[in-house]
Amino acid sequence: MLNLSILLEDSARNRPDDTAIVFGDMRLPYSMVDTVANQVANLLVSRGIRKGDKVALACPNVPYFPFVYFGILKAGATVVPLNVLLKSREIAYHLDDSDAKALICFEGTPELPLGERGKEGFEAAQGCEHFIVLPATALAVESEYGESIWAALDGMSGQFETVQTAPDDTAVILYTSGTTGQPKGAELSHQNMLVNALTCDKMFPRTEGGDVYLAVLPLFHSFGQTVVQNTGFLRGSPVVLMPRFEPGEALEIMAKEGVTFLAAVPTMYWGLLTKIHAEGVTAPTSLRIAVSGGSGAPIETLNDFEKTFGFGILEGYGLSETSPVASFNQIGRVTKPGTIGTPIWGVEMKLIDTDWNTVEGEGPGEIAIRGHNIMKGYYNRPEATAEVVKDGWFRSGDIGTRDADGYYSIFDRAKDMIIRGGFNVYPREVEEVLMSHPAVSLVAVVGIAHDSHGEEVKAYVIPAKDASVTEDELIAWAKENMAAYKYPRVVEFRESLPMTISGKILKRELR
Repeated sequence: MLNLSILLEDSARNRPDDTAIVFGDMRLPYSMVDTVANQVANLLVSRGIRKGDKVALACPNVPYFPFVYFGILKAGATVVPLNVLLKSREIAYHLDDSDAKALICFEGTPELPLGERGKEGFEAAQGCEHFIVLPATALAVESEYGESIWAALDGMSGQFETVQTAPDDTAVILYTSGTTGQPKGAELSHQNMLVNALTCDKMFPRTEGGDVYLAVLPLFHSFGQTVVQNTGFLRGSPVVLMPRFEPGEALEIMAKEGVTFLAAVPTMYWGLLTKIHAEGVTAPTSLRIAVSGGSGAPIETLNDFEKTFGFGILEGYGLSETSPVASFNQIGRVTKPGTIGTPIWGVEMKLIDTDWNTVEGEGPGEIAIRGHNIMKGYYNRPEATAEVVKDGWFRSGDIGTRDADGYYSIFDRAKDMIIRGGFNVYPREVEEVLMSHPAVSLVAVVGIAHDSHGEEVKAYVIPAKDASVTEDELIAWAKENMAAYKYPRVVEFRESLPMTISGKILKRELR
């Protein structure tokens, strides 16, 4: 018997009155979150949801997310978290692909009409039987889109005996962003997810007097789910929910709630630092641990953070397929900014070539990972699974190097690599150089089609405040500072860059 819901149940047993969720002025204790999750489990069972059934959850970072997430797990079912930006056609695809029996969907807002899209997606899906709405107004028993969760929970018991699940039963199906073809669902077991949370807890020292987690990364994404929600609940800490990242608001909340632990992606750190410097905002003094993943943080951002906050960001690495954490710059060892550190406890990493042969020494090579964190496979896709998993090793699609101390660095996504005139150009390397120019605030480098070279290097740049450099001047400077085949021949200034909801730059929209 092993069920991921133990993370909530244990804290509810041991510290029932301690705060689990902070949302605006709302403070919800562990006992209450557990009781509502029990009601959700009773509701699902009453609607015919059985062990092993899939239940989709489309919800931003609001208290409903943990209520429903843990309720689904308690019922012995599998959670299928959906990105809240999906359109109705995409929602239908995910419901069909995962064989979801039910969709529990946030009503949304005028800016984000999730309820409307969810209902359309549900109606277009083949086998999905139940649609339950999470109303935007607290405790509302009616919704124009369908049955409200509060009406459905009326009369449901707050007691529930968690369904016994085996360590290898699927707890969560996380859909990978689908940069190649249709999104695929990575099946993660109760053991995958639980051991990853336990390892994160062991890796990051606890703050004397207790920790406070800021959940600004989307909880439907593996990073926010494991490193923030699940590890926070494991510790019995308050988890402060922020539905969308806004630098000024995040800084205010961190100061007000005494946040000690922040997990974010590099663009969020860039946003916080830009706000602090532009408006003279004081950096929150309560913060003790700052971790970054999702993509490589520019060295400039890492240095700026350390100067501003008095301690460094710990960079790590992982994928949906690895539950997600695979490696980290770990406390107690030397931190090497710009690297993704060393494999976490119980995990091995190596570099391989395209034929799975081990690459010795520094590399470069594709990063392969083996350990307790590797997914069971892609749901209903044995061929796709066989392409990326062999003898327990998972090939990541990321090109990396390894130094003499065993620290890995990501060069780039294999698919982001630019091949210009037969030379391999790694966008990350070009971005690092451009970020060192004082007039550059943020940059994304992509390959664009070129008649004679195959691909040409192009940089999209957000200029620094009051910068006076021209596009041609920046190209000339890059030419001075990079090999002839690497420097961008095209620079385009932008006020903003397209990003995913989790703050990763969407390079495919720039190509």
